[in-house]
Amino acid sequence: MQRAHRVVVLALEGVYAFELGIPSRILGAADGHYEVLTCTVDGGPVRTEADFTVSVEHGPEVLESADTVIVTSMPVDRIPDGLPPPVAAALARIPPHARVVSICTGAFVLAAAGLLDGRRATTHWHVADRFRRAFPRVTLDPDVLFVEDGRFLTSAGAAAGVDICLHLVRQDHGSALANFVARCCVVPPFRDGGQAQYIVRPVPENGGASTAATRAWALERLGDPLTLADLAAHARMSPRTFARRFGEEVGLSPGRWVIQQRVARARDLLETSDLTVDQIAGQVGFATGASLRQHLHAAIGVSPQTYRRTFQTAR
Repeated sequence: MQRAHRVVVLALEGVYAFELGIPSRILGAADGHYEVLTCTVDGGPVRTEADFTVSVEHGPEVLESADTVIVTSMPVDRIPDGLPPPVAAALARIPPHARVVSICTGAFVLAAAGLLDGRRATTHWHVADRFRRAFPRVTLDPDVLFVEDGRFLTSAGAAAGVDICLHLVRQDHGSALANFVARCCVVPPFRDGGQAQYIVRPVPENGGASTAATRAWALERLGDPLTLADLAAHARMSPRTFARRFGEEVGLSPGRWVIQQRVARARDLLETSDLTVDQIAGQVGFATGASLRQHLHAAIGVSPQTYRRTFQTAR
């Protein structure tokens, strides 16, 4: 029997207990595909940001056997300006082939170790300016829920840890298992938009009006043209008002959101159907198979054929 994929979660002093529990809860629901272990830099207990301490069963040596390492977050005032030697020593144990993931402010730890130099990354929007000042060699995108750049993945605050763990399941085992895990944990399998929708802004005029109903309507009609004018007409708003309201709620432009949903639906059909690429393109609203190939490659870096070979559900 094949060994389960070993995920080692590194808990640092001041860790947020909620984020610390996400990998075990999400990946642990993936039908035995993952073994999740938790360690600290010295094997001893760590204080959380709450009024309790966490004891673990493993020290940093377990990082040497990790297939994936997840570094969780801590409050802003606990983020070190540099990388403490014990933390640096622990990170040095990570195998060169291992996937490395951060949740929220855990990106500061990876960046301080130089692991994100020359890469794209994200972290909580609230500390984005501080991150940019501290790590100018990292290309920060504070508007997204998570970023994948090679074997390094970074995510935004708190619940974005759920998003990135579901992404790991989807990446490793396909959408069917990721959707099953999401249902077990009673969370959405994929969240629309990015962090921009959570940044504090003045309440827009006519704040009772929402684009949610139009988004639901559009999801049932991805094969249709779905222009900005079509969406705005359904929402009974002017195109300009709709685009502004949509951006405030979702953090994306309507056009970008529609493309994102079409790609997501195409991925599902590639996994679960025998339709040709051209047929799938027509069903999800891309004009041609070439257009689908272009958008899928831009989103995940592979062709439809490669994606299907990797993730198609056995039937």
